[in-house]
Amino acid sequence: MISVCIATYNGSQYIEEQLSSILSQLEPTDEVIVSDDGSSDDTVQRINAMADARVKVIQHQKETTKFNIDHSTQNFVNAMSHAKGDTIILSDQDDCWLPGKVIKMTQALRENDLVMSDCHIADEHLNITQVSYADERPFSRSLFKNLLLSSFLGSCMAFHREVFEKARPFPPYGVAHDLWLGMVALRYFRVGYIREPLMLYRRHGGTVTESGKANTNSLFFKIHYRLYVLKALLRLV
Repeated sequence: MISVCIATYNGSQYIEEQLSSILSQLEPTDEVIVSDDGSSDDTVQRINAMADARVKVIQHQKETTKFNIDHSTQNFVNAMSHAKGDTIILSDQDDCWLPGKVIKMTQALRENDLVMSDCHIADEHLNITQVSYADERPFSRSLFKNLLLSSFLGSCMAFHREVFEKARPFPPYGVAHDLWLGMVALRYFRVGYIREPLMLYRRHGGTVTESGKANTNSLFFKIHYRLYVLKALLRLV
């Protein structure tokens, strides 16, 4: 069984298009878990109007963190916590999956515990602006390199449930969900990479994630954050 986990917040503009690209690749026994962070628009209403029994919407309340950063981590954790599948695939609310993504990722998971694929970067109309995300951030299996600059992009990741269970509890103070899952997988599991782009990664004015944006945090924060991630990883048993 496959569980696709999506974190939503005011995503009504693109959510139907994204769900359509996902649902067309799933079996009747698979599921899509949508964790909504209290959207003030009609995101939830649009999802419910699609009337697909595979889609389950759950509510989540935002939590402030010590460092006042979100990265949607807890919203994704909430979605994953409700997933029933042995295979978990993460998805953002505003991208578009390319045909064959599910098949190719599940095939790669036969020999790996976590896999990440490449993706095209697109504008709000899904016009490709960059052929490969890897041109911007080459994928690396080095813990040290990922600690400095993460090459993990959550919407391009799929993994076995064991990876999620090992990663729990997630660090409480704002560590990005994709970085944490990637670091845990690199330390304890087999990690694979699919060089083929399997989705359109939409960048627009309302994009929630920080990937590809300039980092404006202070040097002190950057050092403190990386040490925090490293300590949390070393404490994991």
